[in-house]
Amino acid sequence: MAAVIALAVAGLLVLAMSGMFMGMAKSFTATVDKSPAHVMILPPQAEGLFGNNSGQPRRLIPTIYQHPDVLEVQPLNGSWAFWSNFPKDGQPAKGDGVQVVVVDPVKGAVTLPTDFSDEVIAALQQPFTVVVDRSSLNKLGVKVGDKAKMNGRTVTVGAVVDGYPSMFNSQVFVSYQTGKLIYVVDEGQRVGPLVVKIKDPSKAKQVADELNAMSHGQYKAWTRDQLSKSSQKSMLKEGGISMMIGFAVLVGIFIGIVITWQTLQGAIMANIKEFASLRALGVSMGALRLIIMELSFWVGVAGLTMTVFLTSLVAFAAHSAAVPMDFPLFIVIPVTIGLMLIAILSGLFSLGVLKKSQPADLLR
Repeated sequence: MAAVIALAVAGLLVLAMSGMFMGMAKSFTATVDKSPAHVMILPPQAEGLFGNNSGQPRRLIPTIYQHPDVLEVQPLNGSWAFWSNFPKDGQPAKGDGVQVVVVDPVKGAVTLPTDFSDEVIAALQQPFTVVVDRSSLNKLGVKVGDKAKMNGRTVTVGAVVDGYPSMFNSQVFVSYQTGKLIYVVDEGQRVGPLVVKIKDPSKAKQVADELNAMSHGQYKAWTRDQLSKSSQKSMLKEGGISMMIGFAVLVGIFIGIVITWQTLQGAIMANIKEFASLRALGVSMGALRLIIMELSFWVGVAGLTMTVFLTSLVAFAAHSAAVPMDFPLFIVIPVTIGLMLIAILSGLFSLGVLKKSQPADLLR
């Protein structure tokens, strides 16, 4: 049990750290993941949504319409604004920078997330009305119906949405018209990511490939899923995040191997007379080694099972606290293989103890 717990803690450490950072990336890409658009257009050197602050020329929009399957192309407008609340009696004043997402509040619009209800859409259609994620209400010091200031203009919190938490700057949704009134809409010659709606969503991969062939190196087209996964992977390349996850992996490996190895050795030593009896009955050393390796394998299986259970508890607690977590397969599969390797290596390191199982010791 001690070996199983050691493996489970090692797996939980790595998965919890990775899941938290992947959840952060997932929260940043939520507006893309829940977009009705099927294809996204980014600069040609882009590896994801992050780190593309220079934007791309607005003149690209007409060229995207040249593809016969394209129905609508719009820039995904986003900007930053300074937020401050109007504190009531006993309420602290709160000021913070917020990330503003500009949407077109019309059902089916390519910039409008698919999970926005009719109530939210109706709220966005009102001038100087904004929508925030439920988890950001306390951070921003407001509730539905309250007024606040954005870039010095008074706005009203008309509704809340779920599924757009942010561990850093809160996301605030506004309509295009309200965005112009509070100075967050840039109508210059450069735009951010372009979202593209096509006639047949099942042909998204084909259309993206054809748009790339038409681009002449001016842009890069992605399907929605491709962009989401690539954005998560590009986040892992950030120096600080890579170092923290790498540290968690090293600590997890150390905990897993050392504690599991020592625990298995202790279990073997506690039963050394039984192993000696088996040798006296003619059981070969190779068969005894196989028993230890089989024991290590089942320790690995039990450790993985407990890892799943503990990670599920942590993910549930995080969800209850509106902390985003995500566990993509390119993280889960290596961790699973790594835990099994740790269990097997621990068994290999413990084989030397079998040399102490001498049949002659039974006569003492």
